[in-house]
Amino acid sequence: MSDFTHFDEDGNAVMVDVSHKSKTERQAVATGKITMTAECYEAIVEGGIMKGDVLGTARLAGIMAVKQTASLIPLCHIIPVEKASIDFEMDGTNHVITACCTVKTTDKTGVEMEAIMGATVALLTIYDMCKAVDKGMTIGEVCLLEKTGGKSGTYRRVMP
Repeated sequence: MSDFTHFDEDGNAVMVDVSHKSKTERQAVATGKITMTAECYEAIVEGGIMKGDVLGTARLAGIMAVKQTASLIPLCHIIPVEKASIDFEMDGTNHVITACCTVKTTDKTGVEMEAIMGATVALLTIYDMCKAVDKGMTIGEVCLLEKTGGKSGTYRRVMP
């Protein structure tokens, strides 16, 4: 179990002790996609979703989710978030919206979970606001793209 830091020697779940670590700049970027029908995609782009501004609401929901990560993931540390942003990439050909969440802090542990949470909740919000038009939307490909800082250094996902 040596690779799993969230377990003690008896196999009990524990929060990792970061008291001995130094505060360093840390950043994480996560992404995910939502695929939908052409009708739904066009309604979002043209502002035709009855619930309102889909991407603006999804952006705010993602940022709010970043700040609540420690409340939802049991062993996450409460981290002072210094930056949280959600950007969207639109693919009209395939009717896909990609959410990209960037989170920064200067602390003793990283913000990977916060970035993944932000991207995921942004996508869930798009689904919630658009389900009257397309219940068959698919959320997927949620992953960590990059993280910097801390003892383990830089990680960059190799995309196929």
